[in-house]
Amino acid sequence: MSATQASRRNGRRGPLASVALILIGLVATGGAYAAFSSASATAAVDLSSPAVINQGQKLFAANCSTCHGQQAQGTENGPSLIGVGSAAVDFQVGTGRMPMQMSGPQALSKPVQFTDEQTQALAAYVASLAPGPAIPSQSQLENGDVAAGGELFRINCAMCHNVAGAGGALTEGKFAPQLTHVSAVHVYEAMLTGPQNMPVFNDLNLTPEEKKDIISYLSYIESNPSAGGLELSNLGPVSEGLFLWVFGLGAIVALTVWITAKSN
Repeated sequence: MSATQASRRNGRRGPLASVALILIGLVATGGAYAAFSSASATAAVDLSSPAVINQGQKLFAANCSTCHGQQAQGTENGPSLIGVGSAAVDFQVGTGRMPMQMSGPQALSKPVQFTDEQTQALAAYVASLAPGPAIPSQSQLENGDVAAGGELFRINCAMCHNVAGAGGALTEGKFAPQLTHVSAVHVYEAMLTGPQNMPVFNDLNLTPEEKKDIISYLSYIESNPSAGGLELSNLGPVSEGLFLWVFGLGAIVALTVWITAKSN
């Protein structure tokens, strides 16, 4: 009688069967956990929920009230947040600009200090104080007209952000940030709320459809390399002229010296 037959007759499983059962259990558990985590991550937070608003109020009191006041009414160190809406909070906190590390010409983007859930809770609390611009939905961010977006961007945005979204200098140490590697929702929120030196493009200035077109244009130029080759960071004619002056003219001088030395 074989060992397998003996194991079956004794009601015992073989060692391979035990290993297989353990693997199946691990795969099933891991799959269920991944599905649950994905569902939790993509679930929309109800910004009108009293529990979420209460959580946001506690976070605000602990992290924001020093500058913006206990009731978000503003102080000499920070503006009032009454009426700025959830979009402004989601942009400022979601890009790491708030809380600020130090005073300066403008708040700088840095690693985010709060989780997505905490950011949403802060946005819910501020939105509960007074009506204001809301966080855009996913349908407002996708499938825009790239050509129309390029034209709108050149008319409304390129004078500060550069035609390729590379950013540019402003006055008094301020600057328009580059728009590469910026999420679509944050681009939309920036247009909607006009953070810092940026003007507000409300729905009368740029319709939601036009904002979507601009976002699609920015996504296109980020994912498609320049057809001209070396871009020199897309900083415009000054950097290109400097490059040609230093390297182009330098190469001509070097070639002239070499020809003269050879002729002698």
